Formats: sequence, C-alpha cells, structure tokens
Amino acid sequence: MNTSDQVRVNQLTSPYSPFDAPQLPLDFSDYLSLLWRIDRHADQPNLVRYYLRCARALASAFEFDNRSLGRMVRTTEPGLLYATLSNVPFRETGRLMDAAARKSAIDQLVRLRADVLAIGAYQHDWVVGWPGSGILDPELRERIFATLFTALRSQYSHFGRLLLVIDIVLQELLMGTRRLADYSLGILIDHYDYPDPEDPEVRDLYRGDALDW
Repeated sequence: MNTSDQVRVNQLTSPYSPFDAPQLPLDFSDYLSLLWRIDRHADQPNLVRYYLRCARALASAFEFDNRSLGRMVRTTEPGLLYATLSNVPFRETGRLMDAAARKSAIDQLVRLRADVLAIGAYQHDWVVGWPGSGILDPELRERIFATLFTALRSQYSHFGRLLLVIDIVLQELLMGTRRLADYSLGILIDHYDYPDPEDPEVRDLYRGDALDW
C-alpha cells in the first residue's frame, strides 16, 4: 500500500474522537466508517450521540440527508445501521427493477467492509492493557503481543486498501454516483455543525461526562 493510501486507511479505521480528530478531508468513506462506529458503540449513549452528530454533518454536506440513505439512518436504531444499508435500493422508487440484485451486492460488500474495518480498528480497543497482558511468563506474553498487534498490523497493510476499493462501489450502489465532494474538518465544523474537537463540551460528551449534551 502506498503512503497516501495508508494515511487514508488510517483515518478510516481511526476512532474519529475529538482527541484524534481527522486530518484529511472527509468523504463518503468517512461517513461509512462513522456509521460503523455508531453500530459498534450502540450500548454507549454518549458515543452514539457523538458519532450521530458527526454522520449527520457529513450527510448535510453531501446533501443526502433527505434522500433514502439519510432517512434510513435517521430512523434506524444504533446497532442496526450496517445491517439495513442493503435496504436502500428498495427506498428508491425509480430504480426498483434490479433492487434485489443491488441489495445482495450491498449486503455482501457491507459485511466485508465491517470485517476489514474491525481488524483495522482492533488496536484502538486496547487503550489500557490487552488480552494476555497480565500473563506472568514474559516470553509467552511477548509472543501474544506480537501476534495480536505487530503481525496483525503488518499483514493489514496488504488488504486494508480493500476499504478504498469497496467504498467506491458502495458509493455508486447507495448514492448512484461516483462523484461526491470531500470537506475539510474546518468547513464541516463552521458550516455543517460537525462536533468541534477543541470544544470542551464535545470532549466531555465523548468521555461520557456530558450525557445531556
């Protein structure tokens, strides 16, 4: 994977937290990663609120908040977003002839994307400690760490680019176009109500200290 692709994949697998804010302009791929985050943290209300606001800002910028995809996201419970993306073709009345085939393709691509993303985001799950970090045998402990992190990350560089390839196809299937603009974080904050990572209230929300935000 070349350097630019690696940087892009790193952002797509990042937590998008106010403490690790996106550095690259955000596009449809980032939107899909944010939806995955909403599902992944469905049992954490503060993170659901945070990621929903991020996703809604992008939907507003891309002007599909009131289209089938945007409406589906607004009406679907956190934890079920990825599973229901494949229903988008049936909400587009002008393209029903091959809706079943589109549904099948979206379902498989979304499943694959979720798997690839889960592996790429794996390192972010263990902020303090990791599975096996308490094992007393130092040699065994180091081998476990090398397997879970070093080996996994080195192999991920070979197939992480799948995210970029999958997203090109998903964008066309879900949005009917290969062309969508990208937006810098500053523009999203200033014009589309994306959570400002420098805002103390946003940081409190992410940490779970401001559930009424």
